Amino acid sequence: MTTRQHDSSLYEEIQATERFQELRRRFRNWAFPMTAAFLAWYLLYVVLSGWARDFMGMKLFGNINVALVFGLLQFVSTFWIAWAYSRFAERKLDPMADEIRHEVEGKTE
Repeated sequence: MTTRQHDSSLYEEIQATERFQELRRRFRNWAFPMTAAFLAWYLLYVVLSGWARDFMGMKLFGNINVALVFGLLQFVSTFWIAWAYSRFAERKLDPMADEIRHEVEGKTE
């Protein structure tokens, strides 16, 4: 068996394990809902900007209007999601991924 075939079968074997499937499940259970929420929030901003111009143009204080605040909140929410994912991955994904990686490295030596 060549090294390439050995690596391929090893990775297929690891992918089939319950721990790897749990790792994927944890990632999907966090990433998909968060992605959907962010896209809904972004599309709300776009829709309101296109069809609720009076609302978006409403001045809050000085020259600051609702559209500007919503636009800035897009950046805030992006950074918050990145920070939240980092914390989630550190607590729930990285330990399991490290275990799987060490297992793979042990089998390839």
